[in-house]
Amino acid sequence: MTAALGLGTYRCPDVTGAALMAASRGADWVDTAPNYEHGQAETSLAEVLAAHPGLRVSTKVGFVPVNAKDLALRAGVLTAGDADRGHCLAPDYIAWQLDRSKRLLGRVPDVVFLHNPEHGCGKNEISSRLHAAFVALEEACSQQLISAYGVATWRGISSGLFDVPMLLELAAKAGGPNHHLRAVQLPISLVHLAPVAQALNGHGPLADAAAAGLEVFASAPLHGGEIPGMVTPELSELINPGWSAAEVALAVVASTPGVKRVLLSTGSPEHWTQAAEAVGRPPLSPDLLRRVVDVLGT
Repeated sequence: MTAALGLGTYRCPDVTGAALMAASRGADWVDTAPNYEHGQAETSLAEVLAAHPGLRVSTKVGFVPVNAKDLALRAGVLTAGDADRGHCLAPDYIAWQLDRSKRLLGRVPDVVFLHNPEHGCGKNEISSRLHAAFVALEEACSQQLISAYGVATWRGISSGLFDVPMLLELAAKAGGPNHHLRAVQLPISLVHLAPVAQALNGHGPLADAAAAGLEVFASAPLHGGEIPGMVTPELSELINPGWSAAEVALAVVASTPGVKRVLLSTGSPEHWTQAAEAVGRPPLSPDLLRRVVDVLGT
């Protein structure tokens, strides 16, 4: 395929176990966030990262972990309103959370994503919110708190609130031509097929990211485990009748032009091995991907 398989830790009840399993089976990337595993995900990953120095890690900033809310309030980096909303991208909070993430992980994260910057934000506010956050992230890069940053979004791009060219423009404004924006993360699956269709036609977020040298992380490739039950016999027959529904779904995502990493949340060795085999096969042809889009629509 055109992509590598990485571990996503959203909804993983045992992050340590899942990361150890994935690392022992060749995973080179794990993606997490301070609010995952009830606020314990970064702490849970520390021992795995120490034992596997070649395992790269990305985390996020935005959603406020329940177990860190009072700490942030006492530190004066979180307002009561943002604490109630559970989400904050104010520069002071970003700096505080990045320092905390580095300490909990036990190392500098390879990428830090702004986590759903569209959360509670309208069209008139998003540009200023992103720019202020990028300035804070560029400062963190200069202080070696992080190596690079990106944007992880669920609906910010699909809703038209922002696009990759806008992100690049704001990053250049915040950090100059040598800015540290390196990645975007968005849902790509048989449910979220619009990015696939756009990429096949040479436009959209994946094409824009590829042109700028940004790494694309595909999140929720199985849509929270729902997709295998949605794969029809017709679709399986079209792609490969011998594959499982999960293999079919993962093959489509991993074959999409521009996708560099597919993030799978699982602690099951069986599911991981099956997914690694699916992602490791030769990519599906663009013509076949177009037929999948025609069958399912966007």
